[in-house]
Amino acid sequence: MLATQGGGERGRSLATSPLREGVPPASRAGRGRGASPVEGKVTQQNTPALQPEWHTLIWHTRHPAGGAGVGQAKEIKLKLGTLLQKPDSAVDLVIPYDEKVQKPAKTQKPSREEALQWRDSLDGLLKDGHALASFRSFLQSEFSEENLEFWLACEDYKKIQSPAKMAERAKQIYEEFIQTEAPKEVNIDHFTKDLTVKNLVEPSLNSFDTAQKKVHALMEKDSLPRFLRSEFYQELVK
Repeated sequence: MLATQGGGERGRSLATSPLREGVPPASRAGRGRGASPVEGKVTQQNTPALQPEWHTLIWHTRHPAGGAGVGQAKEIKLKLGTLLQKPDSAVDLVIPYDEKVQKPAKTQKPSREEALQWRDSLDGLLKDGHALASFRSFLQSEFSEENLEFWLACEDYKKIQSPAKMAERAKQIYEEFIQTEAPKEVNIDHFTKDLTVKNLVEPSLNSFDTAQKKVHALMEKDSLPRFLRSEFYQELVK
């Protein structure tokens, strides 16, 4: 009948398929459908013994043998329920991962003697890695880090050698720190601002020198003394 409806080889294939002959799916694992590399890895490495038993129980539950009674069907369902409740079955399906996670490196706390040297000058503080990081963290806590960020941006700007990159970076610094209503506008007088704008007509390594010196003086007069009086610094020199 199947050969007549499907025609030729297709009908004979369906008539002699494992499912028609009563072969449980466990014997056909891995055939008939493709699997992703991840799925193949989990099946082959993590659950070699679990999968055949699982499929066999499901198949027998849905297709009990002709001689099996109601009691045997209930027993099979009970085994299937027990298998579903095993915690190991859920754990085995998890793809293994590398547990050796690299922890972030801890910032080394400066010594008391090192921290005491920061009081000598702002230039010395800006050249010291620990001092600069501590000073920056303090200013960020007060939402007043724009002067320091502008000073650092000017230092990086002076290292540019390409005229095209210099012009591009000069425009970015102006828009971020100099122009009116800039996101991080620094507190400089109108004369310094106008002079800086004129210098940017033809950008050079010295275009921001006047503005940078003004900002340096402001940090030396205001920001540094506040930092040295702060609890943040006092904890370091105890």
